Amino acid sequence: MDTVWFDFTNIAFTGPLLLTLKVAGLATLGALILGVSVAYALARWDFPGRDFLDAVCTLPMVMPPTVLGYYLLIFIGRRGVVGAWLHEHCGITLMFTWQGAVIAATVVAFPLVFKSARAALEDVGSQYENAARTLGQGELAVFLRVSLPLAFRGVLSGGMLAFARAMGEFGATLMVAGNLPGRTQTLSLAVYSAVQAGDNALANTLVLIISIVCVIILMTTSKLLKPRY
Repeated sequence: MDTVWFDFTNIAFTGPLLLTLKVAGLATLGALILGVSVAYALARWDFPGRDFLDAVCTLPMVMPPTVLGYYLLIFIGRRGVVGAWLHEHCGITLMFTWQGAVIAATVVAFPLVFKSARAALEDVGSQYENAARTLGQGELAVFLRVSLPLAFRGVLSGGMLAFARAMGEFGATLMVAGNLPGRTQTLSLAVYSAVQAGDNALANTLVLIISIVCVIILMTTSKLLKPRY
C-alpha cells in the first residue's frame, strides 16, 4: 500500500484536532493554576513533609501513564472515592467523557508547570518581595505584583510544555475517557485508531500536525529559557 504523507482534504482529523485543542487548553489552564500555587508554597515556605510533597507532585512525570490512569479510575471512576460521590449526589459521571480526558491531561501536564514554576520562583530575589511587604503589600499582592511577573518567563515556558504534553497524552486518557470518535478521541488516540485501521493518509496527517505544533512549542520555550543579560 502506497504511503501518503498527508491529506488535509480528509475531514476526519478536524474533530480530534478541535477536541485535542480544547482538552489541552483546559488541562494547561488547570495545570498552571495548581502548579504555580503549589510551586509558590514549596518555594517560599519550609514545613514538615515538603520533600515528600515535592516527590508526589513530580511523580506523574516518571510514572507509567497506565498507572496514572489506574489511580484516576480509583478516584474519579463511578465507584471511585470522588467519582461515586459525584455520581450519587450530583449525577455527574466523568468516565468516558471529554471532561475526564481533561482531568487525565491535567494530571500528566501538572509536573511540567510545577517544576518550571518552582525553579523560576526560587530565582526571584527575596529582597524584592521584602521591599513590597515593607510598602504595605499583602502576600497575595506580593505574589501577583512581584513574584509572578519576575518568574513569568519560567512559568510561561512550563505552561507551553504542559500544553504540548497534554496534546500528546495517550495512556491515562485512554483508560479514563476511552477512544470514542466524536466524543473523547483526541489526536493521539486518532493516530492509534488510524494505524490500526491501516489508514496511512489520516495517520500521517495527524502525526504531521502534532509534530509541527510540538516543534513550534519547543523552539519558543527554548528562546524563553535563554538567560537575559
